Amino acid sequence: MADTWHGRDYPEPDPLGPAGWWRVIRRGTPLAVLVFGGLLVLLAVRLFERPLCGMRRPVTPHITQTVCRCAFFLIGMHYRSTGTPMAGAGAVVANHASWLDIFALNARKRIYFVSKSEVAGWPGIGWLARATGTVFIARDRRDAANQVKIFRDRLAAGHKLLFFPEGTSTDGLQVLPFKPTLFAAFFDPDLYDTLQIQAVTLNYSPPTGQPPWFYGWYGDMAFGPHLLRTLGAKTPGGVTVTYHPPVNVRDFADRKALAKHLETTVRDGLGSHGVPQPDQR
Repeated sequence: MADTWHGRDYPEPDPLGPAGWWRVIRRGTPLAVLVFGGLLVLLAVRLFERPLCGMRRPVTPHITQTVCRCAFFLIGMHYRSTGTPMAGAGAVVANHASWLDIFALNARKRIYFVSKSEVAGWPGIGWLARATGTVFIARDRRDAANQVKIFRDRLAAGHKLLFFPEGTSTDGLQVLPFKPTLFAAFFDPDLYDTLQIQAVTLNYSPPTGQPPWFYGWYGDMAFGPHLLRTLGAKTPGGVTVTYHPPVNVRDFADRKALAKHLETTVRDGLGSHGVPQPDQR
């Protein structure tokens, strides 16, 4: 599957107009203060947390969670969650529709994202990802043993690791085939017998009068215009985060069976919008 999904042409957004720009300023200014202020607090706390607690992060994830919860209030979006996040360490998989996913998934439960190693070098985003404990992995089978060790160490520290198995974001109305290669590490003998994985579905509701894929961020969309469109919406929509019952890795014969089960679970959570797509692996 390609790294970028181009499955739907996105129409040119309507001009914001004076009222729209006022909403951008009114929502965006406190949002920027919240995000960057929270980051500064997190980095300050981490100066003491890291030497005292090492890989464990008993304090800083609470800062991230609070920032993400407050972000939806400032944007004006409704936030709702159903189901029960699993207790203890483990892996979490979800569909990927937007940069808003990061806020939606962190708002209910403290998690750590797993991302390709290239993201660590991205300006701004890479720095933010490193500060919040993102796990970076190289997409190279030769590095599989090292990935297993990283996962094992992070899970031993009680972390929940979040993956986007589609490998790219979509319009939010469908779930692309999950890449089974991402699940290979979980079948290592050190993880296989004890690891649980929980599927999570993100459902976005558009602002009144907007198309259902309004919050989708995919293809060649630039972040700036999408952010402005989100902040400038007259009547913001919302997001529902659904936590499905966790499953045990040991209950599946191989990584393909596990990936397919989780893919189906996430897609079923989208209801009639979860239209199966052609296998692009």
